[in-house]
Amino acid sequence: MTSFANHGNSDSVRLAPRPGSYRIHTCQLGPMDNFIYLIEDVESSRGAVVDPAWDVPAILDLATAQGIQITDILLTHSHHDHINGVAGILDATDAQVHLLKAEADFYGHNLPQPALHHGGDILRLGKTPIEFLHTPGHTPGSACYRVEDDLIAGDTLFVFGCGRCDLPGGDPKQMYDSLRKLRENLPWYLRLLPGHDYGVKPTSTLQEQAECNPFMRIHDLGRFIRYRMHDHDQVRHPPYAPECD
Repeated sequence: MTSFANHGNSDSVRLAPRPGSYRIHTCQLGPMDNFIYLIEDVESSRGAVVDPAWDVPAILDLATAQGIQITDILLTHSHHDHINGVAGILDATDAQVHLLKAEADFYGHNLPQPALHHGGDILRLGKTPIEFLHTPGHTPGSACYRVEDDLIAGDTLFVFGCGRCDLPGGDPKQMYDSLRKLRENLPWYLRLLPGHDYGVKPTSTLQEQAECNPFMRIHDLGRFIRYRMHDHDQVRHPPYAPECD
């Protein structure tokens, strides 16, 4: 299941339980409305925090309240707004940091060396399998994490939006390919958990995005590049709403 908590508020809104051996807890933190996810393996009480940033005490308080031991840190990419809490988590825990190898050159050199992975690798958090998906475009080593029925997408895919491609290492062609692979290779029932609260609601499904996210509905590379790099920011602004036929 997934529980949402705004700015570390322990009075989280609990969603319907999901099948399987895990729960995902969520904090919305910081000036950029980041979603920080805490994956809990129910049987072992081990936890993996995804993209810790902005308010480390709130993240640690959430883990303590749920009886979770943070053993792993998963990074979707290395931008400051997604990793500025890594050092604080490491100060408080013995967690291992995980990152895709393609992102290693962009990772902060003042932080401990992460365990480097490739797309398709599986990390087992107790009995919960977490699959690394390499989804470049926002950065060269951007990752999504599939946890059974959930897709934690970082800045690759937002609710009715996608990550920008004009920062160092960004590439709209790679973003087009990554979104196409998500649309074509993953089951559409997956629940989307984005890296920021930029949409009209905090979560969605891959099916809804395939049908109503303008970035996923463009099937021509040249048109996608023009839309992502030039047109989109002129005509759309958060909170992003669905655009369906």
